[in-house]
Amino acid sequence: MLPLLLVALGAAGALLLVGAVSAWWWCAAGPLLALTALGGHDLAQRRHSVLRNYPLLGRLGFPPEARRPERRRRFVGRRVDGRPFDRAVRTLVHERAKGVEAGEPFGTERDVYRDGHEFLEPSMRPAEVPDEPPVVRVGGPDCAQPYDMALLNVSAMSFGALSPNAVLALNRGAALGGFAQDTGEGGLSDHHLRGGGDLVWEIGTGYFGCRTAEGDFEEREFKDKAALPEVKCVSLKLSQGANPGFGGVLPGAKVSAEIARARGVPEGVTVVSPPYHRVFSTPRELVRFVARMRELAGGKPTGLKLCVGSRRQFLAVCKAMLAEGVTPDFVVVDGSEGGTGAAPPEFAGTIGTPLTEGLITVHNALVGAGLRDRVRIGASGGVATGSDIVRRLLQGADYTNAARAMMFAVGCVQARRCHTNTCPAGVTTQDPRRFRALDVADKAERVRRYQRATVHSASRIMAAMGVRDPGELTPHRLLRRVGPTTVRSYAELYEWLAPGVLLAEPPASWAADWAAADPDSF
Repeated sequence: MLPLLLVALGAAGALLLVGAVSAWWWCAAGPLLALTALGGHDLAQRRHSVLRNYPLLGRLGFPPEARRPERRRRFVGRRVDGRPFDRAVRTLVHERAKGVEAGEPFGTERDVYRDGHEFLEPSMRPAEVPDEPPVVRVGGPDCAQPYDMALLNVSAMSFGALSPNAVLALNRGAALGGFAQDTGEGGLSDHHLRGGGDLVWEIGTGYFGCRTAEGDFEEREFKDKAALPEVKCVSLKLSQGANPGFGGVLPGAKVSAEIARARGVPEGVTVVSPPYHRVFSTPRELVRFVARMRELAGGKPTGLKLCVGSRRQFLAVCKAMLAEGVTPDFVVVDGSEGGTGAAPPEFAGTIGTPLTEGLITVHNALVGAGLRDRVRIGASGGVATGSDIVRRLLQGADYTNAARAMMFAVGCVQARRCHTNTCPAGVTTQDPRRFRALDVADKAERVRRYQRATVHSASRIMAAMGVRDPGELTPHRLLRRVGPTTVRSYAELYEWLAPGVLLAEPPASWAADWAAADPDSF
């Protein structure tokens, strides 16, 4: 867009010279000068990445936030329509990131009488909102360096999937706000380490950042990097929600020389992580490898991340934990509604368990096996608001992670061009001409404000429910309309196992899967 501005400036200058001869030429010179000045302002300002990348034209495709709701209601429909995130949610994230007090005038646009509508149960005796946001201690009996996790953190997004400026802005935002950033499986980059934020280092099937030339796990490199003070936890990724069983994908257009060096892969070639790990092939071997990772990491919290598939397979992992006397410190459950930079179209939303059912399955399995008090559960997949956090805590999580909502906070406009290297906001691109528009200092502060306001919203919701601590939340406080005159709580809709029941007398609905679960075979 800079050449267009130079042309406009040249044309305006020429018209000014002609205007010295004839005053009528000012009629053309005036608008051109005004457009040139406006375009120069767009290039110089730091608040809107799209306008920096697309001066003038960005104003046509992305009107000011204040005018969007009216335009949409007049020409398209309600703010609460749209996927994967509707306009109401995106606007809420943008406003919180900007520090604007969000409000809902004139009442909700959501149909509270439609089947599937969910709502939380308020109390006639609300509690006080705590002065400080609650945190969750992550670290089981074998952990030497437990970590206090915030209720909302940055979910797994690799350098490569995100631009350098986006990674750094998220990390600095995490440092400012006192929450954690998951690195994604793309390894530890300088951009993760420069901002001073707490990190959850994720290790995927490609072992990026700790791999041999042949693509195997390299213990010494892992040990050295896990000892870095910025690394607070390490996570072994089994699968992710958007493409479980496929591995990770980084399009070749985004594999820059810097990424290629960091990952040990050829520049410009699409990177597909293997769909399975080389270091284990059975549940028992998986559990032993988790123990080995924790040992190499100096006792830092070590966990798993997965999109739930077969309940029997996860029960087999639980049996392996019992047999080996080893548990991960945390398990992050990723729902099939989760996002990714690139995945086969048939995978998204069709393979894997949605977050609600996956979360309840993992929670029940750990409770039934008598292991829940040793393992914390994180939830990721579509989390964006305070009510999302509370819903996931009610369904069995201890804390939540957000990826796309954090992208909104750094300027994402949901253009859905993540895989093309042409992101208009500079968030998911490796093109320096595009990501230079993302101002790190401004976006880091936006990330901090968004996370703080959203966690505060969750605290206010819990207080309205009469809850002083997240541990007091129970499934009967979340309700769903299942018919025109019928509402059921989650306590009624789903089965909730008692502690240790699978070890004593498994209920009929779980007995077959528990009996078939084999710690020595997936």
